[in-house]
Amino acid sequence: MVLPGLVVERDLGGARISAAERLGAVNNVRTTLVQAVGGAVVLFGAYATWRQLRVNQEGLNATREGHLTDRFSRAVDQLGSEKTDVRIGGLYALWRIADHSAHDREAVISIKAAFLRTHLPWPPQGQGQDSPAAEASINSVPPLETRAPDAQVALTGVGVLCRERRPDWLNVSYTDLRRADCDGLWLHHVNFDGACLEAASIYQVNLTKASLIAANMRHVELGTSILHQSRCIEADLRGARMVRADLREADFSGADLREANLRKARGHGTTFTGADLRLADLRGTDLTGADLTRAKLEGALASDVTVWPAGFDAQAAGVVMVDDPGAEPSILLQAAALARNVPPLQSA
Repeated sequence: MVLPGLVVERDLGGARISAAERLGAVNNVRTTLVQAVGGAVVLFGAYATWRQLRVNQEGLNATREGHLTDRFSRAVDQLGSEKTDVRIGGLYALWRIADHSAHDREAVISIKAAFLRTHLPWPPQGQGQDSPAAEASINSVPPLETRAPDAQVALTGVGVLCRERRPDWLNVSYTDLRRADCDGLWLHHVNFDGACLEAASIYQVNLTKASLIAANMRHVELGTSILHQSRCIEADLRGARMVRADLREADFSGADLREANLRKARGHGTTFTGADLRLADLRGTDLTGADLTRAKLEGALASDVTVWPAGFDAQAAGVVMVDDPGAEPSILLQAAALARNVPPLQSA
């Protein structure tokens, strides 16, 4: 009531105006002040509302974290159950937690990897139903999803969650993964050193920079998989199918690749130093820049579209030249393929 008149008198500086003009000026100042006060009230209300929402959100986050912690603890406890279905439930619960919480994803992946190492060690430490003897014929070993369904769930979870995982080593070494189903999984930067993957299905799998040193991979299906810069040093790959696989810059030093099928595989810069490739199928394989120092190639099959490193004499190495089979058909693996009987190896 007082301030508008004082503002008008100060602005006039002693000048004389009519009463109506003075009243209009005072009302204009009064309107401006009311708007300013109203705006301040609105701003204060908005700030108070934002603070309340912030407090409520922090409370919800704390409640959510508490629920996640409880779910995480219960799921981990389930992994120690003697019942297979309870362990599977715990693994799926952890998987769901990882899907909803990026913060917990690394922990879930590590737990699943530890589950594989402790439940399926290689060589087997017992003669239980889940662990056929190490010397058992692979044709007598049931698929992993049959003999240890919880381990198959853990392996699948690792391969799916690793797709959004930062590149870092994950230890799954010395595990019994005979006849495991790994089709389409992401297993890059995973350590499979010393593991047994005999007759496993690893079709269209990303194994970039994976470590498979001294791994047993006899009769494994690696068709169209990516082994870019992977380490397969001294691995046993006899009878393995690696049709159209990406082997660029991989290291197969000292590996046993007898009777392996590498048709149409890409081997740019691949190291085969001291590798045994006798009776291997190299028809259409691109070995540009590959290192074949001390590699054994007697009886290996090649065709006119096989690409050798510069200066390499295939005939002197004992390679047998045959007709090329042409384009490779797409491999559509059925579930029953995991239980197929693998043929005996001539090099056994």
